[in-house]
Amino acid sequence: MAAREIRPGVYHVGAIDWDRRLFDEFIPLPDGTSYNAYLIKGSTKTALIDTVDPTKEAELLKNLKKLEIDRLDYIVSNHSEQDHSGCIPRILEEYPNAKVVTNAKGAKMLQELLLIDEQKFIVIKDEETLSLGDKTLEFMSAPWVHWPETIFTYLRELKILFSCDFLGSHLATSSLYVNDPGKMSIAAKRYYAEIMMPFRAHINKHLEKLADLDVEIVAPSHGPLYDAPDSIIDMYKDWAGDDVSNEVVVVYVSMHGSTRTLVDYFVDSLITKGVEVKPFNLSRTDIGELAIALVDTATLVVASPMVLAGLHPTVAHAAIIANALRPKLKFMSMLGSFGWGGKMVDQLSGLTTNLKAEMLEPVIVKGSPGKEGFDQVDRLVSDIVERHRDL
Repeated sequence: MAAREIRPGVYHVGAIDWDRRLFDEFIPLPDGTSYNAYLIKGSTKTALIDTVDPTKEAELLKNLKKLEIDRLDYIVSNHSEQDHSGCIPRILEEYPNAKVVTNAKGAKMLQELLLIDEQKFIVIKDEETLSLGDKTLEFMSAPWVHWPETIFTYLRELKILFSCDFLGSHLATSSLYVNDPGKMSIAAKRYYAEIMMPFRAHINKHLEKLADLDVEIVAPSHGPLYDAPDSIIDMYKDWAGDDVSNEVVVVYVSMHGSTRTLVDYFVDSLITKGVEVKPFNLSRTDIGELAIALVDTATLVVASPMVLAGLHPTVAHAAIIANALRPKLKFMSMLGSFGWGGKMVDQLSGLTTNLKAEMLEPVIVKGSPGKEGFDQVDRLVSDIVERHRDL
C-alpha cells in the first residue's frame, strides 16, 4: 500500500495483505487483512505509531523513504503482538536515534519477544503526553483489548484515535476509509467475535472512556479507518452489551444419521414456534461464522454422537472455542445419540466452565430416535420458547 495522507502531517504507511487466509494458525481470514502503521510529522519531532507484520517490512520501509523520513524520533508501540511490533528492531536499525514509546508492560514484553535493549525505551503512564511540537500525543491505558499491555494513542489537535486492535477488522481493501458499511459491519463483527468477545467487561469500560473523548477519526491497526466513528462505537456497544436475540445456535456432527435426525426435528420445531435458528454442521463450518453467530444468540445447543464414551472430537473442539470466546449466552443444552453408553453431558459441562448459561435438560437417545426421543425434543423446544419470552 502506498503512503497516504490522513490529515496534514499524518500518514498511513502500513501494508495490505491481500493473500493471507489464516491468522495465528487458527483464525480464518476470508477477506485478507491489513497492518496499519501511521506516521505523524510534528514541527519538532516525528513519530511512528506501530509497525507492520514482518512479512511486510519492506513495504513499511519503502513508504518511509517515499515520505523522505531521514530522522525518526519515536516509535509508539500500542501493542506488543508481532503483527504490530515485529518490525521495530529493523526500524531501529534504520533510525538508530529513535526511542520506543510504550508502557511498562509493553516494554517488558518487547524486550522478551523481540530482544530490544531496555535502553531504547521511553516508558509512559496512563494519560501521559508526548509533544511533537505542534502536535500532542496522549496515551490511554487499554488493557485486555486484547492483551494486558495495550494502549491507545490520541492525537489531540487533529482528534484522531489510534485504537490498535480495538474497533478493527480483518479486511484487505484499497479504501483508506470505510466505504461499504454493510461489508464493514460483517468484517468488524467477525473480528469482534474472534478476538474481542472474551473481554466484554473491559470493552465496556473502554467505551465509557471514549464517551468523554472528542474523536473525529478512529484509526485501528487492521482494516479501514472510520471518519464517522459513531457507527463502529455503537456496534461495539450493542455487541458488548447484555441484550441477546430470540435465537438458537445449534452446532452438530452426525456420523450415521441419528444425531442429524434429532437436529432436523429440533430446528423445524423451533422455526414453527417463531424462534430464529442457526444450525452449523461442524464438518463444513467456517469457525469464524460460528463465532459471529455466538455474539448475539440467547441459546447454544450442542449436538453430538457418542464417540468412545465421549463427545465427537469435532464437537469438543467447538465447545472449547465457545468456552474461550465467552459469548453472553443465557441458556445451553445438548442433543445426542449413543450406542452403549458414555458421559457426553458431563464432558460438555467440563469443557464449558466459562459459559455462565443455564443448562437446560439435554436430550440423549439410544440408537435412532423414536417417539419418546421426539417427545423429549418437544419438551426442550417448549423449555427454550418459554425462557425466550423473558428476553
